[in-house]
Amino acid sequence: TASVVFTQFDASKYDHYQFWFQYLIPVTDNVLLFGYASTDGGSNYDTTSGNYHFNGTTDVAGYLIGDQYVGSAANEYGVSGNFQLLAPHNTSVYTHSIAQMSIQAANGKYVYSVGGAVGGATIHLVAADVDAIKFQFESGNIESGEIVMYGIANGT
Repeated sequence: TASVVFTQFDASKYDHYQFWFQYLIPVTDNVLLFGYASTDGGSNYDTTSGNYHFNGTTDVAGYLIGDQYVGSAANEYGVSGNFQLLAPHNTSVYTHSIAQMSIQAANGKYVYSVGGAVGGATIHLVAADVDAIKFQFESGNIESGEIVMYGIANGT
């Protein structure tokens, strides 16, 4: 498949979302994994470089899910871990994210990307209601793997 899309956001029930990746492997070797925000229920996704910043003020074209190029050669098992989307319903602030990923890079080595330490935090610089997200590699399709979405219930 080219991408995995989630449109089941519900601001009346959930404040935050977690996405768990299990061995997401690209067809194309040596590519980055991105998440793209939608503010219109998934009809369009923001892929504009400059509308997202990671690791300070570095422009990227989407939420960067770790800052390592993912491998797909023999014995390279892609990306596994947790991506968090924080308060995407809040229209008065930018939507932040945190990625905590174990990545098997294109050179076969394992890399652990967490928070801002290795570029695991990205901000969508648009104050709007993010109500859908699409995950895809920067080129090529997704060969295999799984992504599961969980909503974090509103506080009382």
